[in-house]
Amino acid sequence: MFDPLYYVGIDPDAKRIDYAKRLYTHHTFQVLESKKFPFDNKKFDYILIIAVLHHISTDEISSYMKEFQRILKSDGTLIVMEPCLCKKKPLCNWFMKWYDNGEYIRNEDEYIRLFREHNYDCRVIKRFRKCFLYHELFFSVKPKSPKGEAYNDDYHKHKRILDALY
Repeated sequence: MFDPLYYVGIDPDAKRIDYAKRLYTHHTFQVLESKKFPFDNKKFDYILIIAVLHHISTDEISSYMKEFQRILKSDGTLIVMEPCLCKKKPLCNWFMKWYDNGEYIRNEDEYIRLFREHNYDCRVIKRFRKCFLYHELFFSVKPKSPKGEAYNDDYHKHKRILDALY
């Protein structure tokens, strides 16, 4: 999906990194050993966050939000996909909480609020269900413009990323 020259995968779990290295031998993967990402400022055009935030408490996410802003280029974008609780789907919510190891599965408003409270603009790209009872939220995030400009994104480009993932 991503050219190995332009991709770095990080995870705090060394076993997952070892697995990823075996699966994608030409890509770069690093174990995240602290809450500070081992990258220069303004280095990345995109940060892809897949099924990570629901494992992190709201208090802990604050330090990651600052790191995202530090390493993301000023016109960069975060692409986020997370399991999502739905108000009208109590059975699905119960299943996700039972099945998933993440202790912090949130609803759509809570995920969006996490980013907005840290000076990001968000745009939901798609809400979908997989495996009958598992709801996912796919959205893009950009740092708010210091000039107050509107959030312009490439919806179709971000949608293609989702399509490539699934």
